[in-house]
Amino acid sequence: MPIGDQVHLNGQIVPLSEAYISPLDRGFLFAHAAYEVTAVYNGKFVDLDGHLLRLRRTLDGIALPNPHSDADWKRIHQELIDANGINEGLVYLQVTGGAYEARDYTGPDTFEPTIFMYADTKPLIGQAAQRGIAAIFMHDTRWARRDMKTVQLLSQALAYRAAKQARADTAFLVQDGKVTEAASANAWIVDEMGRLITRNLSADILPGITRSGVLRLLDKTGLEMEERAFTPDEALNAAEVFTTSAGAMIAPVIMLEGQPIGMGKPGPVTRKVQKAYYEAIGADVDSVAPWVLA
Repeated sequence: MPIGDQVHLNGQIVPLSEAYISPLDRGFLFAHAAYEVTAVYNGKFVDLDGHLLRLRRTLDGIALPNPHSDADWKRIHQELIDANGINEGLVYLQVTGGAYEARDYTGPDTFEPTIFMYADTKPLIGQAAQRGIAAIFMHDTRWARRDMKTVQLLSQALAYRAAKQARADTAFLVQDGKVTEAASANAWIVDEMGRLITRNLSADILPGITRSGVLRLLDKTGLEMEERAFTPDEALNAAEVFTTSAGAMIAPVIMLEGQPIGMGKPGPVTRKVQKAYYEAIGADVDSVAPWVLA
């Protein structure tokens, strides 16, 4: 889907065609930048508080000041979707170290961030959620602080390219014999007992906001879960596999390395998680996702 015509740049809503950032910006030169992607459903933000909390944590971790209060961030988010008429889609937010007179590794004592945001229309409950996706395994080559959501995304971009070449949709990243996460999502498996398993939080994975949302729904779903690392073989032999992210929400993985997972279609536990999550964000499941009820 195309990016909305109106974007936010350093305090102003401007046409995308007029939004320019200096080539000396530290985000461009050093990937010194944090970002967040927040879902919008029925004109409302999905867990924006969680995204802003993670943004503060990342900015602290990469030595950048938070340029706005939570209240101001919320106002800016609302102004942006209003300016673009977004009812369902995503808002992308990036805060960089700013631009200065030279390419200097250290930078100034106090950074003056560059702020860039855009919004785009995207169906959040679509064919991937209904039919499932395919994935491959790849060695995880990302930097060591994956718990901070920065724009150092070359490894993820290459993972997606490799997946596309293999006629898959994403990649499950593997380090030291264990799955860390998917290329831009948290990874989950369902064992033969119907128990959810996802990797425990650490510097090895991003603390996903959708992941947290699913955890909050465990009491409602009656599902049990275990937070631990799992192996590629466990994933290949799992009853079900899915990913969680802001953009795809709950995406069933029905093929892994060309091998069908379970029956080769989204399973009952994944459908239960989808149903609970869609209801939690205010979706009319009967009309937008009747397949979770089958």
